[in-house]
Amino acid sequence: MKFCSLYSGSTGNSLFVQSKETKVLVDAGVSAKKIIEGLETIDVDIKDINAIMVTHEHIDHIRSIGTIAKKWNIPIYATLGTWNGIENEKAVIKVENKNYFKIGEKFEIGDLKIIPFSTSHDAMDPCGFSIENEGKKISIVTDLGEMTKEVLANLKTSKFILLEANYEPEVLRCCSYPYGVKTRIAGNRGHLSNGDAGKTISKLVDYGLENVMLGHLSKESNFPELAYKSVLNEMMQNGIKENDIELKIANRTAPSKIVNI
Repeated sequence: MKFCSLYSGSTGNSLFVQSKETKVLVDAGVSAKKIIEGLETIDVDIKDINAIMVTHEHIDHIRSIGTIAKKWNIPIYATLGTWNGIENEKAVIKVENKNYFKIGEKFEIGDLKIIPFSTSHDAMDPCGFSIENEGKKISIVTDLGEMTKEVLANLKTSKFILLEANYEPEVLRCCSYPYGVKTRIAGNRGHLSNGDAGKTISKLVDYGLENVMLGHLSKESNFPELAYKSVLNEMMQNGIKENDIELKIANRTAPSKIVNI
């Protein structure tokens, strides 16, 4: 498999996964124009995308799903709860392009086997994904206020993870967000902190994790160098050495290098 973070952050998210036979996007939370531009940097034509899988209905994850589905006739996959939470895009997506999956039930797109799992976030039915192909597994999990046992169990045996490291607690406390927003972000249905990301990685090393990309960094309460350092410090406190894991940061506004799994 191949993975590329096209865009990942509080301003918009879209991720690309490819196998020998299948190309999918996870979320389309930036404009269609930006997604086309991002795909072009990795020599992929949007017409070749087989499906878009949606994690939840917040605008930074669904901004252009209606445009893309309508213009290029691309199927959209989401839970019933997420479809119920999507308002403006429903009318422009053809019935035949609306696909439903249930949390915990494996489904397939081409030669990809996908296992959706619940995340703790303030949306209708938010989820992350584990994706399997030819005996290898990657996982994508952002927008979760806490690392639950269920999520951790689904992440085990992944070779690669795109994992949220949204905020640094002290930076969040001092940033310009209103108090209510700060409380939401730090709550158990908000976002994952740098420290919790580091703890999660530490628990997964013994289960075959080799490569991590930290994603969905906040523009106001985090920055790449701090996220990297905080996560690495937490890992080292748990006995994990820097060279035990390949650790990268997803760019908010530009595609990452392709990760080969």
